[in-house]
Amino acid sequence: QVQLVESGGGLVQPGESLRLSCAASGTIFRLGTMGWYRQAPGKERELVATITRGGGTDYAESVKGRFTISRDNAKNMVYLQMNSLKPDDTAVYYCNADIRTGYLSVETRSWGQGTQVTVSS
Repeated sequence: QVQLVESGGGLVQPGESLRLSCAASGTIFRLGTMGWYRQAPGKERELVATITRGGGTDYAESVKGRFTISRDNAKNMVYLQMNSLKPDDTAVYYCNADIRTGYLSVETRSWGQGTQVTVSS
């Protein structure tokens, strides 16, 4: 069984920064692509950023230049540095990861429970 646990959310003012962390634990043979998604009230969940095991990244247009995704493969962690935050960034942020639990297992996607980010003056 695999768990993903996010941390680092909170209430900040516009223009400020936050760093989200996500820790993967449990039976993990290999972590593949990891990512961050977000869901604002009344809206569908949307992609924020992804990072491959080798470090290749992809970002939503709305966060390019402000957010940076990174990972630590040795610690099974993924991070999201969020700078110049805007009220429109307010949402619950979820991390996910494509995980193999064994040498012969298929890759499956796991999700965390989410962490609230609120940007307001």
